[in-house]
Amino acid sequence: MATMPLRRPKDSGGRVTQGTSALVRALIMVAVSALLLVRAVPASAQEQGLGGSFITPFPDNDVYQVQVVGDWLAEGLLSGLVEAFTIGPGVSISRKRYDLAGLMRSGAPNDLAAMEQTFGTDPSHIAIVMVGAQDRYSLNRRRASETDDAWRPEYAARVDRLMKLLKKNNRAVYWVGMPNMRRWQDNERAQRMNDVIRERAYLNGARYIDAYASFIDESGGYSDWGPDITGKIKRLRDSDGVHFTQAGYLKLAHFVERELKRDIAQARTERSIPLAGDPAEQSRVNPDKVRLRAESERAQAQAKAAKGGGGVAAPAATAADGAKDQKLETGKVDIRVPGAEGTEQIVTVEIVRPAIPASVVALVTRKQSNDKAAQMGDVLIDQIPGGLTVMSSIVPPRGADGGRRRLSPTQSPYFRVLEKGERLPSKPGRADDFTWPRPQATAAMRAEPPPMPAPQGDTGNTTGSAERR
Repeated sequence: MATMPLRRPKDSGGRVTQGTSALVRALIMVAVSALLLVRAVPASAQEQGLGGSFITPFPDNDVYQVQVVGDWLAEGLLSGLVEAFTIGPGVSISRKRYDLAGLMRSGAPNDLAAMEQTFGTDPSHIAIVMVGAQDRYSLNRRRASETDDAWRPEYAARVDRLMKLLKKNNRAVYWVGMPNMRRWQDNERAQRMNDVIRERAYLNGARYIDAYASFIDESGGYSDWGPDITGKIKRLRDSDGVHFTQAGYLKLAHFVERELKRDIAQARTERSIPLAGDPAEQSRVNPDKVRLRAESERAQAQAKAAKGGGGVAAPAATAADGAKDQKLETGKVDIRVPGAEGTEQIVTVEIVRPAIPASVVALVTRKQSNDKAAQMGDVLIDQIPGGLTVMSSIVPPRGADGGRRRLSPTQSPYFRVLEKGERLPSKPGRADDFTWPRPQATAAMRAEPPPMPAPQGDTGNTTGSAERR
């Protein structure tokens, strides 16, 4: 861009004033800094915002629709994705590939124009692109610098157009780069194409999946053989040095599946963030919360209406629809018990269910909240006259006086043994009790041994032995 030369202001005597020249330099620096900041901010940061998920958290019917776009390499990738997402987290892969032979062909502008109309109404949430096997012929054998001057801007413009039309309707775009190839000419062209695709994906807010680095051998070169998704060495590339075998397409789909599942998991966790989505989307994700809010608003409206009319306030809506008072009921159960002399007797036991108010019924029948973990209650058993047993389940307060208390994490056996390295005291007689002498041996030693019988016919020896003892 041509720039006009700046004239240095002069005073009435024809001399340049220092204050004015300093002001001009400051204005130039501010303008240059602003220009650099604008050029440095990528389009992805402007469109997605901070902290947002890459994929929409609220797909229609809670199922993500995926459309694959590209050439014959994309056809093989589609077969691998269908097998990978046979049992997936709510993902539906379209079995029909949207055919796009290349971006540098003579008919590519017409193909892109047709895609703009098709994807303007396409219901897919995710688009996976792999195209470029035929575009490598657009790079001739002239010097790389001469070719880039004419080819790179045009290729970048067509990649931008394809990414932007696919990103419409809040669609996430995943672009799989070109793999390494056997012929060194094709391999060099694939790397130059990947450089453009990687740059445009970053600027347009698309995911770039590097297929080149995923299929090189240990020395960084090309090899037809390599480990598949199970780790076994198999043939991954076709005989032409460009396409893949079925095992190769499964491995290629594995890298796309990994990125896709990671973004879907992040999108699902965003649903719990407050104010994520409009009211219709929130009602699909958390219908219980919406229903309880509606009941509370209806109860407040009834109370205000009754208060404004001078009448008695209407009862508030219960937490559960249809909750009614449970009346006192008594049931009987016949139980066979063994009697005297081996005979059986039938004993009738009465089961009494006390009256329960509707408020208690609504309280105990409410659904468990997803935000709080369920607490296990303590079961209390009490015998009452008449041979009846009463069982109750309560959840005592935590940390209150007289309530259930838990050990501090630093006092738990796990922390004391594995973190602090302490040795817990052992119980006597247990396998980790190494005290000596053993309790059994000590008791045996304390017991007095029985007297030994004296030999017959030798009185002196007997006396000596007795004295020695």
